[in-house]
Amino acid sequence: MRVLLVDDEVSLGEALKRGLSAEGFAVDLAKDGLEGLRMAKETAYDIIVLDIMLPGMNGFKLTDTLRKEEIWTPILMLTAKDGELDEAEALDTGADDFLKKPFSFTVLLARMRALLRRGVESRPPVLSAGELSLDPASHIVKRGDVEIDLTSREFSFLELLLRSKGRVLTKREIIEHVWDYDFEGDSNIVEVYIGYLRRKIDLPFGTKSIKTVRGVGYLLDESGGANSEDPVVSKVS
Repeated sequence: MRVLLVDDEVSLGEALKRGLSAEGFAVDLAKDGLEGLRMAKETAYDIIVLDIMLPGMNGFKLTDTLRKEEIWTPILMLTAKDGELDEAEALDTGADDFLKKPFSFTVLLARMRALLRRGVESRPPVLSAGELSLDPASHIVKRGDVEIDLTSREFSFLELLLRSKGRVLTKREIIEHVWDYDFEGDSNIVEVYIGYLRRKIDLPFGTKSIKTVRGVGYLLDESGGANSEDPVVSKVS
């Protein structure tokens, strides 16, 4: 497996390169963000391990640039900074995992192997169905060129529907993902939010993208609902 390691700490970078090489990885070492970006674009790596604080281009920008150019190599981001915002930004810009310094080499290997098992998938940064689009990083929802204002709960609900488009979601699945496992309120809250979403993403545009599947749950029409006439369909067998 070929690894691109991007870290400007010379001693750490060389130590990690020796350790990973001893484990059977072929390791290329870049010592700044711009060099790392060039190497990642020129060579097909199986995994990229990079620091956040890099000269030339930081890890956030490097990751974001690779994803925008549709390079989906798994990325494990390292940082000495402590804070949830850095972890959230790493994941939102397209990193697959996050490890804080100092870390155990054994844990690093385990994280890398987990990402390698997962493999490379085509993961567009923006979710879409027809003209409807949702950007998880910027929290922007659009129907065509028109931006749609959603509450945080509505945004989470729509994100779940888009990630599961074409598949029927039960009320229980929706509650567990959009609310939580311990939610004890009325399950009719799902219908309430379906109504909110329809009034924002469908009604003003003459579309009906959110379908009700009687006796099962809800699904988002993969076409975006442009040609949909009835939001209620029969149970899928």
